[in-house]
Amino acid sequence: MTNEQDLIDKLRRIETLFARAATEGERVAAGAAADRVRQRLKETRQSQAIEFKFTHPDAWSKALFIALLRRRGIRPYRYPGQRHTTVMARVPTALVDEEIWPEFQELHKTLQSYLNEVTQRVIAAAIHDDVSEPEIRGKAQQLTLGDAVDLE
Repeated sequence: MTNEQDLIDKLRRIETLFARAATEGERVAAGAAADRVRQRLKETRQSQAIEFKFTHPDAWSKALFIALLRRRGIRPYRYPGQRHTTVMARVPTALVDEEIWPEFQELHKTLQSYLNEVTQRVIAAAIHDDVSEPEIRGKAQQLTLGDAVDLE
């Protein structure tokens, strides 16, 4: 068991004591102990942290990821000149691999599904009710210079 895991287990035990405390004095003592353990846990995590660069495809993904970092007390940032969809963070590798990234992937999949459904409904209601994919035709034809439309 790692030092970090020891601190997490200790914090859970203290929080259980806090929940069961019968008097105000016991609650204050348990709360103070929990604060001390949280501070040690924070220091342990910071000492093991390395800088990660996360690049997201859209603003929704970025917002979700930043919320997950902040929920764990991690301060996201970016450097001048980096894209707005880039998020930098100093995080322990184990925390990214075991908690943050798997949770992000699951929540991102759910969020994307919801946003896609909403987009389809809005387009169908406001613009045209056929929101199906375009048909797939045989071999692509050679386009001439005036045929292409560049939307960017």
